[in-house]
Amino acid sequence: MTESGHREVEHEITVDAPAADVYRLIAEVVNWPRIFPPTVFVDHVERGGNTERIRIWATANGEAKNWTSRRVLDPEKLRIEFRQEVSTPPVAAMGGTWLIESISATQSRVRLLHDYRAIDDDPDSLAWIDQAVDRNSRSELAALKKNVELATGADELYLAFEDTVQINGSAKDVYDFLNEAQLWKERLAHVARVELTEDTPGLQILEMDTRTKDGSTHTTKSVRVCFPDSRIVYKQITLPALMTLHTGYWKLEENADGVAATSQHAVIINTENITRILGEDADLAQAKAFVKNALSTNSTATLGYAKAYAEGKR
Repeated sequence: MTESGHREVEHEITVDAPAADVYRLIAEVVNWPRIFPPTVFVDHVERGGNTERIRIWATANGEAKNWTSRRVLDPEKLRIEFRQEVSTPPVAAMGGTWLIESISATQSRVRLLHDYRAIDDDPDSLAWIDQAVDRNSRSELAALKKNVELATGADELYLAFEDTVQINGSAKDVYDFLNEAQLWKERLAHVARVELTEDTPGLQILEMDTRTKDGSTHTTKSVRVCFPDSRIVYKQITLPALMTLHTGYWKLEENADGVAATSQHAVIINTENITRILGEDADLAQAKAFVKNALSTNSTATLGYAKAYAEGKR
């Protein structure tokens, strides 16, 4: 429906899972980067009773955006209302509702409602928002369906770990090294090519070719959310063949001996490519070990170079 540039749209999908389980998954925003492809990171700003303010970093039509939303959660009616506080251009206002309806004990209908306006009711901007909302809604609902229905199996495919290096230096110097990824080709032996875009301060798109131990390279593309001197959170949007999801963060915690620098990875293995990449006899356990070794080797090497950089500044 359109009225003076105002649009109301609805998307829905049927999920083979109990309605209460689906509601919980949507209500717990910490899991959104795993559940919804466009979402990079979500953080709570305020929480109280059934209301909360959350800050969301996500991609829309290939561009990185961030905004703050207010949510009202109603666990009895399985309803979540949301409204952006300050929308990102070209959006003038954006809000909506998640409605989860029980079809049976094992099946539910998820409806996602949006209402929005473009700045100055510009028709080209409205068309851009139409496209972004439609694409993101479809991908969110399809991913929600997949992740709920495969919840038991997905646990076996999930891998999370971290590596920590103690650095006798300042958090600022370590952060600068990790933040200035455009210099990684010169600074890191395992990086063959790098491109960094940062149109909005603290919101980066990083594309690079990384060398593995056997000398081959693979291309990855990530959206990074940067919190100066303390944390960089990222999500890969172009993935190596063995992963269907890869999120992570760099975390810096100051202590009496300098700073503890931690690299964390969370991965879901792509089982379809295991034998193609690792050989006919390879299984899930081998794929997990291979991925963990590759990621841990590169991130530990990065932290080693960051350590040398920061300690050289003292």
